[in-house]
Amino acid sequence: MSTTSRVLSVTGLAVGAVGVVAAGTAYRMVKQRQLIGRRGAGDDTPFGSLHSAPVTVVTDDGVDLRVEVDERVPGDGEDPGLTVVFVHGYALSMDSWHFQRAAYRGRVRTVFYDQRSHGRSGRSTPGHATIDQLGLDLLAVLDAVVADGPVVLVGHSMGGMTIIALAEEHPELFGDRVVGVGLVSTTAGGLEPSRMLVPALPANVAGQVAQRLVAALGRGHRTIDGLRRLGHSVALVATDELAFGDEVPASYVEFVDRMLSATPFEVVAEFFPTFSALDKFEAVAALGQVPSSIVCGTQDKLTPIGLSRRLHDLIPGSVLRECDGAGHMVILERDADVTDELDLLIARAGDRAGRP
Repeated sequence: MSTTSRVLSVTGLAVGAVGVVAAGTAYRMVKQRQLIGRRGAGDDTPFGSLHSAPVTVVTDDGVDLRVEVDERVPGDGEDPGLTVVFVHGYALSMDSWHFQRAAYRGRVRTVFYDQRSHGRSGRSTPGHATIDQLGLDLLAVLDAVVADGPVVLVGHSMGGMTIIALAEEHPELFGDRVVGVGLVSTTAGGLEPSRMLVPALPANVAGQVAQRLVAALGRGHRTIDGLRRLGHSVALVATDELAFGDEVPASYVEFVDRMLSATPFEVVAEFFPTFSALDKFEAVAALGQVPSSIVCGTQDKLTPIGLSRRLHDLIPGSVLRECDGAGHMVILERDADVTDELDLLIARAGDRAGRP
């Protein structure tokens, strides 16, 4: 396989499971695509249909963030007296929280937003496409729509890294304004995204090659985006294999693939270098000031379970829930387990904050 073909197949994986180095034959791809199509219909609520009136939050460098707030309906269950802010992952959007948004709608005040350059938010300049900047963006969202009252932060993948970046920059918020943290399929470092692009090379060589390849392809991003659309069936199989651990309904795979496809390759390339450089393990101790839950699938190929176990070891008093057999998109694949753990987290956080 040529270098260009390899990158086209796999670069999406670095964004959260778009692609993979094509393995096996074309026949195997066709058969696997047929298997995906025969799975169950999934949830009755259409993916991407849960929205509320948008609010625009402007970041410190002038990027418009799309923010949506689902207010609690009075009398709809016990009021935990807090706001839960959900932060999505790389190349996804706020829609990725579909099941959690449905579960908490009306019961708890919740906030969802599209990270810079993702979903319906404005584009970042390349120099600000960093995890540190995402932490500052999160603070801007809190200041704009959660000015009063305690908050629980929940992040998936890059969203969890965003929360950790906020903790590194503003540890004083945790235990005061932030009263709970949920980290789902994420890490504070230890990633080797280059291995997904050039798996046959030694890690130190692969890192140098991958950075140059992604940067070069980013400059021709329109061509890459077009080629990915032409190779939709291959990309769909790759998304299934690398985003999920067990079989899930075809609608789940297609939903994730739509979000990934909607993220321009130029954005993928801009954020890619920040993952190999990520090392914020020293910052996670601040999360021990509040109830913290960690959730990860045991078959996560992007942020392996070992990284969640390391977070658990480093965050005093944290709870780790391992979802056996689940992959990176555990928020869809094991939505009931994730929501159950968040229920427990919100209850603990509400007790800490003091219910009204």
